[in-house]
Amino acid sequence: MFDVGFSELLLVGVIALVVLGPERLPRAARTAGLWLGRARAMAQRFTAEIDRELKAEELRQSLREQARQLAEPVAAARKELSELGRESTAAPPVDKPARQDDGT
Repeated sequence: MFDVGFSELLLVGVIALVVLGPERLPRAARTAGLWLGRARAMAQRFTAEIDRELKAEELRQSLREQARQLAEPVAAARKELSELGRESTAAPPVDKPARQDDGT
């Protein structure tokens, strides 16, 4: 992200030593380290949350696509069943042969 070399870090350290003095510099460095750690942790949590949301959206899209693919054959089967139902009610009844009684 930032291109900071060793010479730039050394310059910042010398300026901090002059401005803060040797007594307050360790505490200031510790505080700056804590802030940096918190900022990095927050950035990692943010990145992880974005990744989770992207994966969840991809999963939802996949499920929608699969549901759409399954809906087409189901709709065709329903249409065919309703047509068969109409055909069976429109067909004339078939005469059943009479039962023969054996007399036993």
